[in-house]
Amino acid sequence: MDVPATVFSFAPTEILHRDRTRQIRAVIQPHAHPAGKAATATAADYCLAHHVLEGAEAAARARDTTTFDWYGTHPDANTAALSVSTAVGPRIVVAPGVNRLARSAISETPYYVLGPETTAAGPDLQELSAAAYATAAKTGFDDLLAAHAVILVLLQHKQLADTLDSWTITRLPGTVFCDHVGDPVVLARDVIHEAGHNWLNDALAATASKISNEAHFYSPWKQTMRPAFGFLHACWAFPLTMIYTARILPQTSGELHRFLATYLDQQRDLLAPTADNHARAVALIPDTGLRQRLHAVHHEARSL
Repeated sequence: MDVPATVFSFAPTEILHRDRTRQIRAVIQPHAHPAGKAATATAADYCLAHHVLEGAEAAARARDTTTFDWYGTHPDANTAALSVSTAVGPRIVVAPGVNRLARSAISETPYYVLGPETTAAGPDLQELSAAAYATAAKTGFDDLLAAHAVILVLLQHKQLADTLDSWTITRLPGTVFCDHVGDPVVLARDVIHEAGHNWLNDALAATASKISNEAHFYSPWKQTMRPAFGFLHACWAFPLTMIYTARILPQTSGELHRFLATYLDQQRDLLAPTADNHARAVALIPDTGLRQRLHAVHHEARSL
């Protein structure tokens, strides 16, 4: 298997995207007969459908009929007005400000749902994001970001030495929340990491892989014992950033080069002791194709 050029192509996930999109559209637009379009639904359709579903549900609970009706007439969440062209296709880049992120029972972390008041990020942030997608694409991560980083919610601008926060939530697949330092190389690394979490969540759902919470493994990243689910996520997302960093490192210089080289060294040390536990954790996954992909990326990163 060519890592990661072919690792992100996974037929069960494509079926999941199509079927879930059809189901959501049937709820949001029950009289629109969307079956034909959903039969060829893209990963972007799947991502946007989840935003529309969350927004419509919140509006219904709040008895906000105006907003609820908006979602019914905008099943793509007004994509045309929000999209920026990138190397992996049109992406939605927004920067609503951390004070506009919502908190509720659907997520332990703050989140943002596209809605009638959403506006696109400014031209400078759109340019930064497009450059980040291009950087990721030329290092072999175009398929990952095309399907699993459809919406990029930029959070805070920070300095290179600061802790950079980023996350995803399972209720909004294909959406990435991310701090940035104004450099596309660093932003690409963090988007790859979060898109990796989205990929694995979808792959586990698509293969109906139920991982027992009884098995726990030591996570060097958290310095604690974690359930197999969290351990496998770390052993997938961090190696993806290692592979990316190793590929982009020769094209950098100065402070950025030192920052990335240090990051790669740190990740090597963290990943090294996970070999035996990773093999045991991967064995808990019933799907052969998924097991092979997780093993291939882990092995590639350990060889760097």
